[in-house]
Amino acid sequence: MEPDRLNSPSTFSMNLEVLGHELQFSQDPNSKHLGTTVWDASLVFVKFLEKNCRKGRFCPSKLKGKRVLELGAGCGVAGFGMALLGCDVVATDQIEVLPLLMRNVERNTSRILQMNPGSDSFGSIQVAELDWGNKDHIRAVDPPFDYIIGTDVVYAEHLLEPLLQTIFALSGPKTTILLGYEIRSTSVHEQMLQMWRRNFDVKIIPQSKMDQIFQHPSIQLFIMGAKRSEEIRENIEGSDHKIEKVKTSKEEEESGEQSTEEKVSNSTGDVDKEDCKPVTNFQNEKLNDFEVRRTGSMAARLLRDVKIA
Repeated sequence: MEPDRLNSPSTFSMNLEVLGHELQFSQDPNSKHLGTTVWDASLVFVKFLEKNCRKGRFCPSKLKGKRVLELGAGCGVAGFGMALLGCDVVATDQIEVLPLLMRNVERNTSRILQMNPGSDSFGSIQVAELDWGNKDHIRAVDPPFDYIIGTDVVYAEHLLEPLLQTIFALSGPKTTILLGYEIRSTSVHEQMLQMWRRNFDVKIIPQSKMDQIFQHPSIQLFIMGAKRSEEIRENIEGSDHKIEKVKTSKEEEESGEQSTEEKVSNSTGDVDKEDCKPVTNFQNEKLNDFEVRRTGSMAARLLRDVKIA
């Protein structure tokens, strides 16, 4: 097992219990496409749904029959979380990923229906090709949707604008957007937050609302909704159609301001300094698989940032 993975990329499947169902997600360790591996943010996302489905907006009685589109579905983990709560999900990705995604959908749908014959608690999940910005693909899935979801869909700057335009094209005035994201690049992360906050009402889910095991300070979940047209116009005019300058750490230090990442963490109200400390005493404590993976991920990130003169 590689130190920064929960499920080894060299294996062909991952078992996961979701809302009382034992699901199995196939992977393709020989693929060069990022979508053929289960990523951490999708696990945090689906376990968040599991923890918060007893009451509130994520209970089955409120989600039953809601139309959901999953962007960059990959192996389909997040989409199955919504389908198990009664939603009708369209899981989308690029054409290279679809065969694996379809295999996961067919296998797990069959397993769920066999274990619960006659039950109407499970919604539905189907697969469709969707390249961001492709008008024909967008038209084919028949927007707007009640929910748009995605996990770990942003990892490079050039994806930000196509993602935003695709979300706009798929949305209606009452669409709720749920995105899970792991911070890998501070620059991309800050630009992403600026872009989203100009165009949506953005709420960051506090870690206290996440599953006790499936969470980490570097993985964040966002709930977003449409802003009023007046607010969007003011934001566009104020920014002069340009992305605001991101302050460097030195400039922030001189001005006494917090970095965007610090503001995000503090805004949750649940991330304290103890949560961010690396685990250093392994002798008397047994870590679960997710904690082992996350600790390895932190170490890998630190090693990546070390510059040897």
